[in-house]
Amino acid sequence: MHLSILYRGSLISCNYGCEYCPFAKKQQSARELSQDERELNKFINHIETNQQHSFSILFTPWGEALIHPWYQQGLIRLTNLPNIEKVAIQTNLSCKLNWVENCDKDKLALWATFHPEWVSRDRYLTQCLELHRRNISFSAGVVGFPRHKEEIAALRQELPSDVYLWINAVKKELPNMSRADLDFFAEIDPLFPINTHHYPSRDRSCQAGKSVIAVDGEGNIRRCHFIRQPIGNIYDDNWEDALGDRLCTNETCHCHIGYVHLDYLELDKVYGDRILERIPVGINNNYS
Repeated sequence: MHLSILYRGSLISCNYGCEYCPFAKKQQSARELSQDERELNKFINHIETNQQHSFSILFTPWGEALIHPWYQQGLIRLTNLPNIEKVAIQTNLSCKLNWVENCDKDKLALWATFHPEWVSRDRYLTQCLELHRRNISFSAGVVGFPRHKEEIAALRQELPSDVYLWINAVKKELPNMSRADLDFFAEIDPLFPINTHHYPSRDRSCQAGKSVIAVDGEGNIRRCHFIRQPIGNIYDDNWEDALGDRLCTNETCHCHIGYVHLDYLELDKVYGDRILERIPVGINNNYS
């Protein structure tokens, strides 16, 4: 069996403080961070002992993970496991990048977000170019606020052409945006219009809970991050029994890491085997 896991431990702190993020301004104690490290190591140990299955893993922390050494070491360890197909992580790309040389680069991917309020374009671009030089697969992206259009346009011009630059739609701001703003974002990211919708999902079939699950630091399994009811625990014996077909119980789904798994949208055809790192088919920055 192959299973994709969206892992989110107890990390809720970040070195940036974006206004739209409810967690970025939190600080965690050394004790709390140690708990997150223990959770991560327990999770990796479990993946390592389940050699009868293969896994793809996307880390979706409520904060910045790669500034902490246990996440860097965790990605190194995971990518070198024989039962791992892909490990990806959402990051602001503020960490040093020399650790990637100890990873199996064919299995590593980064989902790297540019935050113009907190880092200069030159600094972010330097990090992207270093990833590119080190032959690491990654997507770059930014939240679609019109006030950042100049920075976004410059970033697109300066990034290598084989790096996909995605735009996250700010859903509550869309009604106030001009047609020029919307057209601009769609020109930068042809897939931007896909991210502007709340997709009907109730009673729709979805890979969530079947081939894709969300796992928290305690091992609780949920179908996805957006349905709170657990369906099992990955540390239980026979945890695989929790997997199966389930229709969505939410009215709509509007987040990329959720709706990409709705069967009727067929977005697996758009992203192929790089759906975790948000790189569409036809973008040639997979160096394997």
